[in-house]
Amino acid sequence: MSLSSKSAVIGRRLVQAVPVLVLSTFIVFALLKLVPGDVAVTLAGDNASDARIAEIRHLYGLDQPFLVQYGAWLWKALHGDLSHSLLSSEAVVASIARCLPHTLLVVVLAMALALLIGIPLGIAAASRQDSWLDGLVMTIASLGVAVPNFWLGMLLVALFALDLNWLPATGAVSLSQSVGGALSHAILPACALAAGGIAEVARQLRSSLVEILHSQQVRTLHAKGLSPSAILWRHGLKNVSVNLLTVISLLFNRLLAATVVVEAVFAIPGMGGLIVNAAIHRDFPVVQGVVFVMVLIVVAINLVTDILYNLLDPRIA
Repeated sequence: MSLSSKSAVIGRRLVQAVPVLVLSTFIVFALLKLVPGDVAVTLAGDNASDARIAEIRHLYGLDQPFLVQYGAWLWKALHGDLSHSLLSSEAVVASIARCLPHTLLVVVLAMALALLIGIPLGIAAASRQDSWLDGLVMTIASLGVAVPNFWLGMLLVALFALDLNWLPATGAVSLSQSVGGALSHAILPACALAAGGIAEVARQLRSSLVEILHSQQVRTLHAKGLSPSAILWRHGLKNVSVNLLTVISLLFNRLLAATVVVEAVFAIPGMGGLIVNAAIHRDFPVVQGVVFVMVLIVVAINLVTDILYNLLDPRIA
């Protein structure tokens, strides 16, 4: 694939990302406006006068028309200004910068576990289809999908933190403070988060490989004398690489969303706790800022995925 073609793909995907970013933030902005209650009353206090409430409403631009409020917020967001928390007055960018690394560390570790365990399980099941090993892998995969993350998280805390005292039960440590401490705090939540990912990767890879290994192309390779292992590693995995990349991309996005529950179980000060606390206290700038950053991350992941698609299979435009 030529450099100009790659640039065209990147440019086209970036243009397509713009309406996604605008629409997603607009929907969240609109839904927040439908939440019962008045932010100005919450900030002013129950016994505040009407004049004080009107002053606060004007101060934060809450007296402006809805589209004017959204346009002003979006314009500032595109310039890196996500406003300030209504409760703490802390810059939303600073809050996100403090919480995002904890969330990303757990998600990246969970993703690594899902791939390191799920891919070998999927290959083993596909290469020994209908054997006891295949049945065992599919049973494990079904359990991984069925077990709730929060329940598994509590079991892991009870066993490895409370009983064995191997790992910390709650909290988080910044990588800048201590790499070892950060990893030790992230292992249990990552394991709880990775269970469903391991199952999904194993099942999808097994299904794709079985289809490839029973294709006419593979039967031809068998007739030419290639060994089953050579066919599996040289041809099977190469042909399912695009499907596997799709699974990885979607899985990362799902893990990012699922951290809300896991962070609550392990008391991790990440993005999930930040947005939940902000939503409960009607701190709308924080909610909008977190959604904006999350959408940017998802758009970036999809962009990288599209580029890798073209590298793996140039026929994909």
